[in-house]
Amino acid sequence: MKAVAIRHVLFEDLGILEPLLGRRGYEVEYLDAGVDPLGEAPVEADLLVVLGGPIGVGDVGRYPFLGEEISLLERRLASDRPTLGICLGAQLMAAALGAGVGPTGRTEIGFGPLDLTPAGAASALAPLAGIPVFHWHGDEFQIPAGAERLASTEGFPNQAFSCGDAALALQFHIEADPRHLERWLIGHSGELAAAGIDPRDLRDDAARFGDRLADAATEVVDAWLSRA
Repeated sequence: MKAVAIRHVLFEDLGILEPLLGRRGYEVEYLDAGVDPLGEAPVEADLLVVLGGPIGVGDVGRYPFLGEEISLLERRLASDRPTLGICLGAQLMAAALGAGVGPTGRTEIGFGPLDLTPAGAASALAPLAGIPVFHWHGDEFQIPAGAERLASTEGFPNQAFSCGDAALALQFHIEADPRHLERWLIGHSGELAAAGIDPRDLRDDAARFGDRLADAATEVVDAWLSRA
């Protein structure tokens, strides 16, 4: 089986999910947005994962490849094949499904728990109950028509949605490997400074929560793939 991951910055990769995909028999191919031609591979793959990045849906004019991603996601989602969007990827999925996406004027960066909706508690996200997940976002998507809202936080009420069994969109970073957090802290050092966040706090929280989160995240994606 073939899994295609669209990557926007090198250190925001599949992380802890890549070994899981290997165990499930997927051959993983990365496509670097804005560098590699996307072609039809993301539409035709057995699994598509669209990863995060520091740009947003509102940047289509400056980064035209985002429009290409939205267009291919429209076709991909219409095919009802397993599609996972993480952070920017989730926002692109929402846009492809006709929902609004835009900046909030605030950020949510760090480890914090989710509030699962009843639908979320009955979904593959159930193992995340009570476990702080890794947030790093400022934009927010609206829930597309016909989709189910699965999770929220106080500052960002739309944290996850599903559209049928095959499409799952997550605002938070379920994939991030806590062992490689330093790549994030270096790569996004300017954003951390602008937000007044001390990277030492994120390191401490990764040490406290990272292993539990990695185990739960693997369970979540494994369960979702079994249903998709």
